[in-house]
Amino acid sequence: MIKLSSILSLIVVALFMMSAKSAGLSSTITNFFFSPAVSTAEVCVEEIAPAPVVSPGLRSLKDGALEQQLRQRLRKNPTWKRLIDQKRLSVGIVDMNDENCVRYAAVNGQHMMYAASLPKIAVLAAAHDAIERGELQETEEIKKDMRLMIAKSNNAATTRMIDRVGFENIERTMTDPNLKLYDPAYGGGLWVGKRYAAGGRRHPDPMKGISHAATTEQICRYFYKLHNDDLVSETASEKMRSYLVDPELHHKFVSVLDRVAPKAKVYRKSGSWSTFHADVAMVQGPERDYIMTALVDDAAGEQIVRQIGAVLDKMLAS
Repeated sequence: MIKLSSILSLIVVALFMMSAKSAGLSSTITNFFFSPAVSTAEVCVEEIAPAPVVSPGLRSLKDGALEQQLRQRLRKNPTWKRLIDQKRLSVGIVDMNDENCVRYAAVNGQHMMYAASLPKIAVLAAAHDAIERGELQETEEIKKDMRLMIAKSNNAATTRMIDRVGFENIERTMTDPNLKLYDPAYGGGLWVGKRYAAGGRRHPDPMKGISHAATTEQICRYFYKLHNDDLVSETASEKMRSYLVDPELHHKFVSVLDRVAPKAKVYRKSGSWSTFHADVAMVQGPERDYIMTALVDDAAGEQIVRQIGAVLDKMLAS
């Protein structure tokens, strides 16, 4: 049985709503009495900003099965096998075809070698670091020199950039705790300690005394950071990619990609001097999203890098 007090309460509410209707308050009252409650938890969830996505370190993505496959394919070639055993050939790859399952593998990945012009990418990063610190003004002349340094591997333009930035600041960027692109704990890495000219002082790397050095692991880390907008900064990464894309020298890896993936977007830097040959390419589309790099010390190095590029593309194309 409904209590008399409950009936009286309902009559009061009804009379109040009727009188409020003329004052335009009925919807407010209806919402108050009859709308479902909004929980505090739901409001908090909507107001909390999502946490920023942090890309995992490349070394944590090392894949044993991929590395075994890479090693087996390279060692099938007797010349490459000999060079690997003599530590005169180093190869690194990053498979990014599945963004949820990035895989990294290398052979002699932490063995530092002379890399000719490839370490000019260290100058590129250090220049953008200096620009963001306010130490270097990003003039049209500097932008032109950076494009010449990367796309055409122009030594005069690179030397001008080195003189502007300075060896110590290149070292500062390469050893920055957020980058560690040169790290003695992992075999060294990217280093530029000599102008690409006949004269000038030397500032060789402290481990082996190499003027223009690299390891394939650190090259892979550089481009993986670049891929994830994590090299110096998001803005700097975007600018650096604009210099590295559409290379104007079509040899080594690019000669292969021109044939097997002519529509791919390629970010690239290479180098050659005497018997030393180096190349790196970050390849995107169609059916490709990967990084490949190789360092070799052999008179036939250019041909070897080209042949390795064909093997790696076949491995990594999805």
